[in-house]
Amino acid sequence: MARECKSVRSIYGKTLVELGKANNNIVVLDADLSCSTQTQIFAKEFPQRFFNVGIAEQDLMTTAAGLACTGKTPFVSTFAMFASGRAWEQIRNTICYSNLNVKIAATHGGITVGEDGASHQSLEDISLMRSIPNMTVIIPADATETKRAVEYAAEHYGPFYIRIARTSLPDIFDETQYPQENIIKSQILREGKDVTLITNGETLVETLDCAKILEDSGISAQVINVPCIKPLDKTNIILSAKKTNRVITIENHSIIGGLGSSICEILSEEYPVKISRIGINDQFGQSGKAKELMNFYGLNSEKLTQKILGLIKDDSTQKRL
Repeated sequence: MARECKSVRSIYGKTLVELGKANNNIVVLDADLSCSTQTQIFAKEFPQRFFNVGIAEQDLMTTAAGLACTGKTPFVSTFAMFASGRAWEQIRNTICYSNLNVKIAATHGGITVGEDGASHQSLEDISLMRSIPNMTVIIPADATETKRAVEYAAEHYGPFYIRIARTSLPDIFDETQYPQENIIKSQILREGKDVTLITNGETLVETLDCAKILEDSGISAQVINVPCIKPLDKTNIILSAKKTNRVITIENHSIIGGLGSSICEILSEEYPVKISRIGINDQFGQSGKAKELMNFYGLNSEKLTQKILGLIKDDSTQKRL
């Protein structure tokens, strides 16, 4: 049955308005993409607290840093490619080195940017952002997590990077039963005993669907959602690895430096176990519709199921040998 999907970018814009009504220190900046990032919703409500710096992402970050120094809480938006790439030095040296209270909410991350192609598909942004000291990195999976991520960032001091999907996403969580602190926790969403599947963002819904299909094949998959990749809540990850002794990470990002790498880093120190990483395999994206690209790069539920069954079959073969 087809799921109703919501624009998480619109949820971001509406949440900014809610925060702006409660806190006069909330200001919003954009780099001439307010229609795409949906900061235009805030701009219409609070035109005196909205700043369009134009196509000048480095200036965007330093202007936000200056506003933070005056006691404001700036939310800064542009495409993930431009935020994490073009303005990386300003984020590192001006915002994070000084531990300023700047919130970077970048849209259009991952392969699902679609037709804009490789130049706009940021597959490295999580790696770039989580490598910087003082930075908190969150990848919401639906409207509720997007709202909670923005609220949490507004209420907690320091630099944040929130990756907001271009695509509309189906509801996974009930807003009334999702406390704000869950956004920084690793959450077990489905119990299983044979394999642990760890994911976040747009691939969460695909992974949950995949787990249902795997069950029909006799594979019991435990699913863990990791919305906050830095700092990473590792307790459930370690417990699940001990339970299943097999971990597979799934992400709409390069397999280098993102979720898969962070899980490998933790488990190699805490509980060494076999890990496989599913994502974009050290390559650039290409132009195409978002659903077509998810299929091509093996990130939809059907392709994930095929890949995971193959990995489990290989494990069984190696054990027999």
